[in-house]
Amino acid sequence: MKERFLVRGGARLEGAVKVSGAKNSVLKLMAAALLAEGTTTLTNCPEILDVPLMRDVLVGLGCEVTIEGDKVYITTPAQLSSDADFEAVRQFRASVCVLGPLTSRCGRAVVALPGGDAIGSRPLDMHQSGLEKMGATTRISHGAVVAEAPGRLRGATIKLDFPSVGATENILTAAVLAEGRTVLDNAAREPEIVDLCLMLRQMGAQISGEGTSTITIDGVDKLHPTSHEVVGDRIVAGTWAYAAVMTQGDITVGGINPAHLHLALEKLKSAGASVETYENGFRVRMDHRPKAVDYQTLPFPGFPTDLQPMAIGLSTIAEGVSVITENIFESRFRFVDELMRLGADANIDGHHVVLRGVEQLSSTSVWSSDIRAGAGLVLAALCADGVTEIHDVYHIDRGYPEFVEILSSLGADIKRVCD
Repeated sequence: MKERFLVRGGARLEGAVKVSGAKNSVLKLMAAALLAEGTTTLTNCPEILDVPLMRDVLVGLGCEVTIEGDKVYITTPAQLSSDADFEAVRQFRASVCVLGPLTSRCGRAVVALPGGDAIGSRPLDMHQSGLEKMGATTRISHGAVVAEAPGRLRGATIKLDFPSVGATENILTAAVLAEGRTVLDNAAREPEIVDLCLMLRQMGAQISGEGTSTITIDGVDKLHPTSHEVVGDRIVAGTWAYAAVMTQGDITVGGINPAHLHLALEKLKSAGASVETYENGFRVRMDHRPKAVDYQTLPFPGFPTDLQPMAIGLSTIAEGVSVITENIFESRFRFVDELMRLGADANIDGHHVVLRGVEQLSSTSVWSSDIRAGAGLVLAALCADGVTEIHDVYHIDRGYPEFVEILSSLGADIKRVCD
């Protein structure tokens, strides 16, 4: 069945919402459970499509995985398969995070080159280079990355060319069982990396420096299963924050450390919003048309690329001219063409887009190309006249639990239609 959303614009969103665990963390934590024999329990898991997809990957490797609401139980056997199933892996990008645990635990990993969002190329060069420096050999063969380590991996000093989140995660999960010390320089600093390190440490890993650009890992002989609560989803929280400003609304968001969204919330203040932060959440209020603000995406603590579609959506109806610069994914502006169908005044120039805000967008049919672009289109539709049809909404379901239900509770006129 193909599903689409029907969104009637004009509603002012008001109310409170609590975000669940981060999509960008839970999938990596599920993969990390491969490192220890026994049952690992994850709580505060988001009820999104990618979680059962990752379950299928782990089941194909020999695990037993049970999903009960916001809890995921992963029982890892003593002997794992080292071949990640092609059909399961190819559906989403995060599946590549099994590469590090399998290489470290099994001495071999065969992981099909993954699919996922169409936001630009994301090569595995740094993943492979890091494993090779620890003694593995890697190659691309028959549509899969193959890593082999004849003996135990060895600690090494590894400097990433770019603070890649995925490469940092795979090197971390390989290094925790390696012999000796691994020093990872120019590592990613995202809160989801910190969350992974926290769980690995609970499993018995020796890690220091997470949240900084240098992470040190002293390998141990064995890890044990644990129970871990997934960190709150800063991208979902940021989406609701931008929804409040775009609809001139008032939304309180809980379940999130506001420090994880510091720059994004500061940008909303610059646009004219009132922002109050609490220990475990924030409130965003807006009572007039937002002002134009410039953005450039950068690795954490910079402005997150996953919130770039929301920033562009806000800029389409802001007063003035905004310049958005995308420094992470070269194809992330694909959805700007869809915004232009809604009446946005936009001009793309390389990795910049210039937007001249209009007072109101106009409804039409649009297509989402990835998770965040889909959410951005919904927010834009809330600022359009009439009813907008949004197609390919399965992308949104991969990253946003109860998306339609939450928006409806905040006052949006949105319906899911099955064809």
